[in-house]
Amino acid sequence: TAKEMIDNDEVVIIDVRTQEEYDEGHLPNSTLLPLDEIEDRLSELDKDKAYLLVCNSGNKSGQAGEILGENGFEKVYNLETGIKKWPYEIEEN
Repeated sequence: TAKEMIDNDEVVIIDVRTQEEYDEGHLPNSTLLPLDEIEDRLSELDKDKAYLLVCNSGNKSGQAGEILGENGFEKVYNLETGIKKWPYEIEEN
């Protein structure tokens, strides 16, 4: 389902890991927004858009999803398996 949403441009991909983790490999067209910065940077996000949150295992992205939900974001999805089990394309910096 996540792959379909990405392919159909239905979601904005937000990677909530650290810069170092992101540089090691991330989903194409994803934006880095580390979990520890997300609350301070909510104003950068549009509540009308749908977001797919990504981390290594689904744990940090789940936490980020809770933060977004508590702040009025309704279209939030978590890549529960994390990027470590993502079978599709990964980009490296």
